[in-house]
Amino acid sequence: MTNFQNQLKTAETHLAKNDPIIGSLINKYGKCQLKPHENYYQELASGIIGQQLSVKVADVIWRRFLNIFNGLMPSPAQIIETDKEVLCTCGISYRKCSYLKDLAQKIDNKDIEIEKLITKPNDEIITDLCKVKGIGPWSVHMFLIFSLGRLNVLPYSDYGIRKSIMLLYKFESMPDKKLIEEIAKNKSWTSYESVAAWYLWKNLGNKS
Repeated sequence: MTNFQNQLKTAETHLAKNDPIIGSLINKYGKCQLKPHENYYQELASGIIGQQLSVKVADVIWRRFLNIFNGLMPSPAQIIETDKEVLCTCGISYRKCSYLKDLAQKIDNKDIEIEKLITKPNDEIITDLCKVKGIGPWSVHMFLIFSLGRLNVLPYSDYGIRKSIMLLYKFESMPDKKLIEEIAKNKSWTSYESVAAWYLWKNLGNKS
């Protein structure tokens, strides 16, 4: 068992002990299947392309995007050098093409040192990545959870999280950031918010 898997097991035990609702989801769905993805640049680029799209549509467009570059992930320099009109042939909007180019430019000129992100605390990563056009706090929260494997991220703005909390904790309307933070504190999610979030998504049939 890897160190990360041990951390997940500790998180599951802690959450099950302190929050009966999350505990019931752990019993229902089994082990948390979070697994970090180490190609950070690719994850950020695919995240931009997949914004506001279904997983199925995003996957199709992502494959088309790679096909522009002979099926391989292009370097930042390649994206910078490729005309927006060519990038848009895969089905992404002109605006997303601009976002991809901005990401590539900031990585290429070292405004964002992609290989050093893993060494930084969450707040610094949010500040760094939100400098990229088209990347906001929600996108960075997803990156922290699914790419860096940070277990202490509370994605309070995510629609699925808000809806799942509303249904499971019997609220009449979608909870806001303040209420979600109160629940996380009162139910002792602290340090393991990402794992709680994974089970909340799983309850709606989302994420992987």
